[in-house]
Amino acid sequence: MTSKNIERPLCTLRFNTENTSYKQNLQTLLSLIDEAPENAVVVAPEVCLTNFDYDHFDKAADFAEVATSALLEASADKSIILTMIERRSDGIYNIAKVFHRGEVIHEQAKAHLFRFGGEHDYFSEGSEEEIVLFELDGIKMGIIICFELRFKTLWQKLEGADIIAIPAQWGKIRTESFITLTNALAVINQCYVAASDTSNSDMTGMSGIITPFGKEMRNGDKPCLTSVYRQKEIEKMRRYLPVGIE
Repeated sequence: MTSKNIERPLCTLRFNTENTSYKQNLQTLLSLIDEAPENAVVVAPEVCLTNFDYDHFDKAADFAEVATSALLEASADKSIILTMIERRSDGIYNIAKVFHRGEVIHEQAKAHLFRFGGEHDYFSEGSEEEIVLFELDGIKMGIIICFELRFKTLWQKLEGADIIAIPAQWGKIRTESFITLTNALAVINQCYVAASDTSNSDMTGMSGIITPFGKEMRNGDKPCLTSVYRQKEIEKMRRYLPVGIE
């Protein structure tokens, strides 16, 4: 394993997205991003700008263009990970995007829709082929969107990641499952997990950062939780308990 000494602020957001004003949600998001330290990797909740606004679905998809322009500017000195409702040529998708230094460097559509919540009635389903490792300034990254966390094959696809980001809106009645799965993902993949959920009344609000050693830090009432990603912690864990992860 090549030794790296990369350190980077890592932030998870937790805020209410039930506001019917998309512009207000965007402003809240931009304010929290502004609070994050320079050079931070910031993970925001799933569809935090529009919520799952099925009553105004076309309007929600249209807002992606407005949000993209603002987030490209906000990513000048930060890296921002979130999902947005967005059109592609063959349908409307829930798409994870990574904004970094004024560019979108990675995107993937949600491949496993939460059918119990009716997502399949509105969204087109993405492909698992889009769920891949990508690099951000020497850090191997992966993204799992909310319900996809339950698919163990995706954990294997992202083996070797340094950070796995999880933008989510996870139902409050399944809070313990969210905590257990995010903690377990960090331990089994020996990586950092940065999970972001909304503080909406019916969601867990259990945003947090988990280290490769399984140390759990949750946002609690903090809209923005900041910790430090340390590459050395990953190397230490993978040397201490080698399980074949390179």
